[in-house]
Amino acid sequence: MVEARGVVDPSARPRRGHRGRSSRRARLATVRTTLAQWDALRAIDRIPGSTARALAEETFQSEQAFGTLANRLVTRGLIERTPGRGRAIEHRLTVTGSQVLRAGHRVANEVLTESFAALSAGERATLLDLLHRIGTHG
Repeated sequence: MVEARGVVDPSARPRRGHRGRSSRRARLATVRTTLAQWDALRAIDRIPGSTARALAEETFQSEQAFGTLANRLVTRGLIERTPGRGRAIEHRLTVTGSQVLRAGHRVANEVLTESFAALSAGERATLLDLLHRIGTHG
């Protein structure tokens, strides 16, 4: 951050997080998905058979937004919706959806590897240790 006359200029903040998301978005496009779609596929893979309500909560979206996204995923043949208990509709990945999910994981791993390449192995180990510590206390 740049400080002038005792005032911190927020526009001078490091933007690594934004660049990482931008890079991930651009690279996910090469495997024909978006960050929101890939996130939904990840959630469905983690908890197959889940309802739209549970998946919306898992992906930090409203039910309406997730429903719109799920419709796109159905149209693309990436997920299927089947009747569940009562009026619930369950969501599962299709074979194509699993392939896109795996391709997205490869992209994310490449971006993360590049993002942390400037750190030594010891620094990455320290960072991982610190993240584990705050993850178990937060």
